[in-house]
Amino acid sequence: MSVFDPRLRITTDRLVLRLFQSDDAERVRAVVEAGHRFLPPGAPGHVAAIAHWLSTGVHELQRSGQGVHLAMIDAEQRVVGAISLFRTQWGAGITEVGYGVHPLHRGRGFATEAVRGLSAWVFATTELRRIELRANLDNGPSLRVAEKAGYTYEGVLRAAELEDDGPHDLVVFGLLRGAVGASHVFPHEELVTPRLLLRRFTPDDVPDLTATAADELTQLRTGLPRDYTEGHGRAYALLISEQHRLSGGGITWAVVERETGRFVASVDLKGTEWGHRATEVGYMTAPWARGKGYAGEAVLGIARWLFGRHGFQRLQLRAAVSNLASQRVAEKAGFVREGVARNGAGNEDLVIFSLVPSDLP
Repeated sequence: MSVFDPRLRITTDRLVLRLFQSDDAERVRAVVEAGHRFLPPGAPGHVAAIAHWLSTGVHELQRSGQGVHLAMIDAEQRVVGAISLFRTQWGAGITEVGYGVHPLHRGRGFATEAVRGLSAWVFATTELRRIELRANLDNGPSLRVAEKAGYTYEGVLRAAELEDDGPHDLVVFGLLRGAVGASHVFPHEELVTPRLLLRRFTPDDVPDLTATAADELTQLRTGLPRDYTEGHGRAYALLISEQHRLSGGGITWAVVERETGRFVASVDLKGTEWGHRATEVGYMTAPWARGKGYAGEAVLGIARWLFGRHGFQRLQLRAAVSNLASQRVAEKAGFVREGVARNGAGNEDLVIFSLVPSDLP
């Protein structure tokens, strides 16, 4: 095989994936006139070019053997998106998948459904052995599509995509023939405690995160950069923390007051051992929120989520011997003191605490 089947037609639960055809003209016209940008590269920018594109242009990729462009058609016969295979190397057995969804139909899981359906078709009908998917590191919805479709995080290509606002990092995901897909990644879920909401970081959190990280006491107790700026905060909140999650190492939450929405802490899981269902928690409380028990409340909420939802068996917490406030957080949350790791943080000893499911109240 050196080209994709021109009769290709894939049916999923809610969609039909098929080649674009001449009677899609009115559907494409509505998209072009509205200025929506989700059709494959090379799609017409004005209505006069639609007929030629549907008869010739959109099919050139398939005829060349390098890939294929497909329309996503819903039950009401609307074009709700497009999905493509491209950069196909038949000899090497690899291809890449990309997609776009109509702005009015986003958030309904169409992209995930289409990627799953097309991926299954590729492995069932061709000899290709690997499908790659790339997404901007700051494009949360596309990252979630890759995860939900069973693709495995493989790494980051730094500044690999040049857009109008400058270069962006690209996350590379892969799916191999016969692979089940990566399950060892914490999902983004909001957690609620009596006073707090734990959620993903947003750009609005960056100033408060930066102020917290640059605070004198935070600087004393952590190894954060001593010249911490909003650039550091933005990179951590919007890029580094997400890369850490995708690698399976852990997850980070911004903690805000439910009543006011004010940022009060950052809490993260790190050093996760999926085989043993064990991980470690760390936190950083904003100067204006200290002494209110927020860190302990957030940590306990995370522990219940870990043990109850993900079957974890151990949550570890380490605090410097001299950091009595952090030790009190651990004790109030029900952690058990296990011992001291000598020189665990440079020249300072660390007290080791743990929490297991039976410790929860």
